[in-house]
Amino acid sequence: MRISLKPLHKQVIVITGASSGIGLATARLAVEKGARVVLVARNEEALVDIERDLNAGDRVLHVMADVGQREQLDRVASETIARFGGFDTWINNAGSSVWGRFDEVSDEDHYQVMQTNFWGTHYGSAIAVKHLRDKGGALINIGSVESTNALPFHSSYSASKHAIKAMTDVLRVELQKSRTPISVTLVRPSSTDTQFMDHSKNYLPSAPVFPPPVYAPEVVAQAILHAAEHPQRDVYIGNAKLLSRLAQNAPRLADWVNRTFVYDTIQSGRPDRHPRGALYDSDVGSAGDGRASGRYPGMVFRHSLYTRATQHPVATAAAVAVGAAALVALFGHRGQ
Repeated sequence: MRISLKPLHKQVIVITGASSGIGLATARLAVEKGARVVLVARNEEALVDIERDLNAGDRVLHVMADVGQREQLDRVASETIARFGGFDTWINNAGSSVWGRFDEVSDEDHYQVMQTNFWGTHYGSAIAVKHLRDKGGALINIGSVESTNALPFHSSYSASKHAIKAMTDVLRVELQKSRTPISVTLVRPSSTDTQFMDHSKNYLPSAPVFPPPVYAPEVVAQAILHAAEHPQRDVYIGNAKLLSRLAQNAPRLADWVNRTFVYDTIQSGRPDRHPRGALYDSDVGSAGDGRASGRYPGMVFRHSLYTRATQHPVATAAAVAVGAAALVALFGHRGQ
């Protein structure tokens, strides 16, 4: 079964978690590429400002919604259909997080992370498939390097990303078996410089920080939108593929790495300015929104060579061939 996806400038794209981070970076790039975009998040004030800043006229619609509530995501679809006649790509990006030892985090906080991350993706996937089943299109779920390689102090978040991967894999196979023309992609970012840490609830004695290398949200946005045009099963950002293979093929070694290096690296030693984060609706906006990038103190990579090589294999091969030819010419000239 061959799935054909529209070019971005002919698409309507729904993006959850669009008020900051990867979602906002994706929305900006999608608008730049000519797409019509639906911004979804809990912070309506931030969405209004973003819609104004995008300055794309009637090509942008914002809808305030909590993805963990099925009826609110149903309303997103209804308002999108009323405004644009439908959608072509649905991106389940919204997520929440809590940092802390498994036995110190409350059941309520664990539950809330799963409700937003897993059930929000579950609801969004069901709504997207129902709409796209006959017309075709793309469903893109945002997983994580933690879809395979769980991090210390991040049990419910890692669990939610494992669950999202499993659900996405099952859904893909079922749609393929029924010859449904929907591309199903799981994007797996590694550490990304967003407002994620500010939005996370934190039980640790200091502010958490992702282990390096850390990538800019625009790197993930470019990969997401490439998958919206070109069907792709999995998209790994940065070192996510390496770490995933390590966890799968050498789990004891992965445990040792997490225990020996990652465990201490996550604890930055710096004060946490927003320990409550934005896990619950009552805290939305208190930790800030409206920015794609965060405040990671170290180097932030603006490109992922691995991701580019997997999504643009012909161009990458050509570039390698040109580089090899140049080296041959250079050393051949020196040898004369």
